[in-house]
Amino acid sequence: MGMPCEINSILKLKPSQGYPQQLEVGQRHSARKEGYRIIPIDVPILLVDEHWCARADIKIFRLIWENGMTHLDFEVDRVYEFPFLTKD
Repeated sequence: MGMPCEINSILKLKPSQGYPQQLEVGQRHSARKEGYRIIPIDVPILLVDEHWCARADIKIFRLIWENGMTHLDFEVDRVYEFPFLTKD
């Protein structure tokens, strides 16, 4: 018996999962993803939208696994002047 989980090095969110409407350095946000995810904490990682467009670096400061969901809190570390696609 094992625990199903994904390992992610970026955070991809849809608006329904908690993608922020506005991105400002220092702002804190909460998000949730289905399933259990292993994601780096306290280091900058990419925040991408549902179209794989990177708009900011974030730092996750809290990660909780509960009832088949990953709940996380993050802070915007840097907002890109020019967003870029990370996937075609």
